[in-house]
Amino acid sequence: MQVYGIVGLFFVFGLPAAAQEMLQFRTPSDNIHCMINLGEYAEVRCDMKELTPSFTTAPPDCDLDWGSSFVIVEDEDRGQLACAGDTIIQPGAQVVGYGEMVSLGEFSCASKKSGLICTNAEGHGFALSKARQTLF
Repeated sequence: MQVYGIVGLFFVFGLPAAAQEMLQFRTPSDNIHCMINLGEYAEVRCDMKELTPSFTTAPPDCDLDWGSSFVIVEDEDRGQLACAGDTIIQPGAQVVGYGEMVSLGEFSCASKKSGLICTNAEGHGFALSKARQTLF
């Protein structure tokens, strides 16, 4: 399994490790796009283009898109769905191949043929595939 950590990002993006606060990537299928942000609100967010939604009832206070954006924050107990009016999908984002892992700060995401699993340092997060999405 190939691991891209802060040191690996230095070579990929040409930035000093201390300057790396955000990383965008996508799965080989181009269906799942993610962003790890270490800024003021440290989080991982992944948006899916196509899915059979595992969660179908939006909260009453969400007037935006719901059900295809997933978030982990560094101090929360479990992954969650985002109520979002934007997207993080970037066609030119780095592809993280099946069997590879991306890590930045306290967050890690593993790309597998069966889907993508992202976690925070506490082991909480989400598992995403076109057929099923799970929060843990």
